[in-house]
Amino acid sequence: MSSRHVGFGVLFGFLLVRLGAADPEAISGMFRLTDLHLLGVIGLAIAVNALGFGLLRRRKVRALGGAPLAMAVKPMARGMLLGASLFGVGWALSGSCPGTTLAQVGTGQTGALLVFAGILGGAWLQQARARRSAAVAPARVEPSLPPLGSQQAGLR
Repeated sequence: MSSRHVGFGVLFGFLLVRLGAADPEAISGMFRLTDLHLLGVIGLAIAVNALGFGLLRRRKVRALGGAPLAMAVKPMARGMLLGASLFGVGWALSGSCPGTTLAQVGTGQTGALLVFAGILGGAWLQQARARRSAAVAPARVEPSLPPLGSQQAGLR
């Protein structure tokens, strides 16, 4: 990890705090539909990401491994609905998501340390489950789809 990565992380955390995304009350208000400014923040983040990704692709910037930047369609996988539901419930109950947890820790919110421990524990459990499944089940070959926007996908 380079100092540039750390710098971007610090900037990201700073922006999350300044925009109110690290405030558990604002997050709770978003889920109760009483404070909708975070929905605007999320929408703005999606727009900036889409514009930046498009600009990088037009400039033919490559990923760190040298491959062209591409987005592939990911099929629904077994357990995805349950996982997404658990994520949403955890986000609403804790007032934090993985992106805001470290920013909350950085602002001195000690409860975020418990959330961070839960994130690490959940990631560890998922990895252990995946290893166990891989050891038990025969190898599966997932069908691959061409990247969105490629000629192979039939999009122009």
